[in-house]
Amino acid sequence: MSQVMYQASVPVFKQMLGGLSDVLAKAEAHASARNIEAAALLQARLFPDMFALTKQVQVACDFAKGVCARLAGVEVPSAEDTEQSFADLHARIQKTLSFIEGLDAGQFESAATRDIVTRPGTPKERRFSGQDYLLHYGLPQFFFHVTTSYAILRHNGVELGKKDYMGVY
Repeated sequence: MSQVMYQASVPVFKQMLGGLSDVLAKAEAHASARNIEAAALLQARLFPDMFALTKQVQVACDFAKGVCARLAGVEVPSAEDTEQSFADLHARIQKTLSFIEGLDAGQFESAATRDIVTRPGTPKERRFSGQDYLLHYGLPQFFFHVTTSYAILRHNGVELGKKDYMGVY
């Protein structure tokens, strides 16, 4: 089962973070070619009560590393959320990729049945089995933030398609 939990998490996060990095590169090129301040895209949001692009990318990275760390039974690395440029976001994604690439399938032994406890933004704790945490919480949260990042940029005129979103698989 460790191989299944590993395969359902690490490679998926790697693929989608690679796609997100490529989408950000296209956004940066778009801004440069059109003399648009990078901050206009980095602070763009779909609606006033939603996170801006920068925060969407930060949260996507947080879910990728947090889910993998919890499933592998290791400490979740912390991040300061200080990114203010496309270069900073690329570095955040690369740091996340380096962390999850450093995990091996053996660390996911018993991940499906491991007790996962989270406190998502509130003092109220949530308890999951590892399998439920991955499939019903971690992956949907991650995909929401990656998709929203894509949607913000597409909405702001960056020429993107599904192939960009999907990354290399």
